[in-house]
Amino acid sequence: MMTEIGIIIVLGLIIVAFAILFTFVPVALWISAWAAGVKVGIFTLVGMRLRRVIPARVVNPLIKAVKAGLDININKLEGHYLAGGNVDRVVNALIAAQRANIELTFERAAAIDLAGRDVLEAVQMSVNPKVIETPFIAGVAMDGIEVKAKARITVRANIDRLVGGAGEDTVIARVGEGIVSTIGSAQNHKEVLENPDRISQTVLSKGLDSGTAFEILSIDIADIDIGKNIGAVLQTDQAEADKKIAQAKAEERRAMAVAQEQEMKARVEEMRAKVVEAEAEVPLAMAEAFRSGNMGVMDYMNMKNVMADTDMRESIGKATDDGQDDNNNRRK
Repeated sequence: MMTEIGIIIVLGLIIVAFAILFTFVPVALWISAWAAGVKVGIFTLVGMRLRRVIPARVVNPLIKAVKAGLDININKLEGHYLAGGNVDRVVNALIAAQRANIELTFERAAAIDLAGRDVLEAVQMSVNPKVIETPFIAGVAMDGIEVKAKARITVRANIDRLVGGAGEDTVIARVGEGIVSTIGSAQNHKEVLENPDRISQTVLSKGLDSGTAFEILSIDIADIDIGKNIGAVLQTDQAEADKKIAQAKAEERRAMAVAQEQEMKARVEEMRAKVVEAEAEVPLAMAEAFRSGNMGVMDYMNMKNVMADTDMRESIGKATDDGQDDNNNRRK
């Protein structure tokens, strides 16, 4: 009885040991590598587990690389994985580059991958160029007519400049700047419409791909259209601004005239006040003349007669003027 229990315990320990072994040590992966002709030690796989590396993400790409005829060290793959890279994508890029006769080393592919770029897509773009389409870019010719153009840029990835090179946005911005410059240098918008290839030739000759991760193969004008008459709009805006300035100046002169008129009215009232004040002093002067004996009663009466005679002559003169005006109106 005790012997049977001991055998069961030993068998249980053996099963547990094998379970731990197959869980901690990827034996199945080691067998797959051995069957594929890839020499990977069992202790190397254990070391990967200890370094918290998933062995399948290193060994499977290694198997793929060896089968493709690449000479890659497992330590490099593991180091790239620990650096945060995508080992499988780098190996696929190396295989694609080898098939396309593109010179690409593991170090450069790893650097491109760690830089955040898709190295496999870059290799594919080197084989099959990519077409980048720009939005409508507006430029104004010298005659003031706006011309809108849309371009298609055929680019190929430049592996040597992929690390540190500018991306698609820079290429689109440079091409847009060249289109605006070419349209702006045209004397007439009809020249641009008649020869749209002039834009692509001028832009392409400027070497816009310098410092970028691409090589521009061609720039083709996909569509061209006429926009607004910017010159007429600017002239209209200038005329409207001149009109407002003239109206402001006229309003200023009117305000000055009104102010001057009010000032003259005030001065007239001031003079009238002085006249009234002077007339008020006449009776006082006459009274003083009577008291001092410089003026007698007869003198006063003569003065009254003269004043009455003057008033009568003024009345007759006004009546005569009114009568002549009525006769002239009747004759008319």
